[in-house]
Amino acid sequence: MNKLPVLSIVIPCYNEEEVLTETMKQLNRLLQDLMGERLISDESYLLFVDDGSKDNTWEMINKESEMNPFVQGLKLAKNAGHQNALWAGLMSVIDKCDCSVSIDADLQDDHNVIRDFILKYWDGYDIVYGVRKSRTKDTIFKRQTAKAFYQMMIKMGVNIVDDHADFRLMSNRAMKNLQQFKEVNLFLRGLVPLVGFKSAKVYYHRLERMAGESKYPLKKMLAFSMDGITSFSVTPIRLVTTTGIIFAFLSVLAALYAVISKLSGNTVSGWTSIILSVWFIGGIQLMSIGLIGEYIGKIYKETKQRPRYFIDKHVVNGQKKD
Repeated sequence: MNKLPVLSIVIPCYNEEEVLTETMKQLNRLLQDLMGERLISDESYLLFVDDGSKDNTWEMINKESEMNPFVQGLKLAKNAGHQNALWAGLMSVIDKCDCSVSIDADLQDDHNVIRDFILKYWDGYDIVYGVRKSRTKDTIFKRQTAKAFYQMMIKMGVNIVDDHADFRLMSNRAMKNLQQFKEVNLFLRGLVPLVGFKSAKVYYHRLERMAGESKYPLKKMLAFSMDGITSFSVTPIRLVTTTGIIFAFLSVLAALYAVISKLSGNTVSGWTSIILSVWFIGGIQLMSIGLIGEYIGKIYKETKQRPRYFIDKHVVNGQKKD
């Protein structure tokens, strides 16, 4: 590598005014340190992507861009969701950097290990995954559900990095290959490993959130998990088919038992057992229809090919760019 790489750090933001000042300060200091060590080019920069925030997030980004030449801002026309906001940032910098790091604005992912990301990049790695060393700071519920989610995805054949969120480095050529994925239902944790290329992992301890509340409550986490599962595996559909075959087999056994009982004169009338059976089978059917509906809904979104997001403003040094 003959020249210093231009690094862009992409930070999706949604209602992050409580943490943004400190986030900007810490990431700017990191950028300056990396430049001082001659690990990255002086043309490197931070790109804050405002995902339709309702607070003063954009005003803070715009003001910082006017004062700090290393800060740029991208404002989406409306809230498009974390994955779309991150994609918008990556696609915005794809022709303006040699490598890019994505990190959430709350800096719970330890930004200091970005230095290790860059060292891996210098060693020839195109993708560097930030992987959590442990989940001891999570609640028992979140720890167990996260573990179950990753294990389930892996068992279903999805190539996903365990305990990795969206804290990663990607080289320019890796991003350009990622750009070729056209699906509307984005699940970047599953898409990035499909790009291939030489990859490495950097382990870190997740930090406490500096201020504010998590933008991923239980409802969003469950929806995100469902998106990940249904976007990358047809195993749930096959499980529905398997369940149907099993219940069909059991019904045959039940019919044989009923015939034998009738012939032997041991029939006993029972209302409760019939109702429970109907409710149980009905519940399985409704769950199966709902699951199939998830897949049909995704097909519906993909066939319409609607844009993932719309950009309202892009500012560099306080000046609006086209």
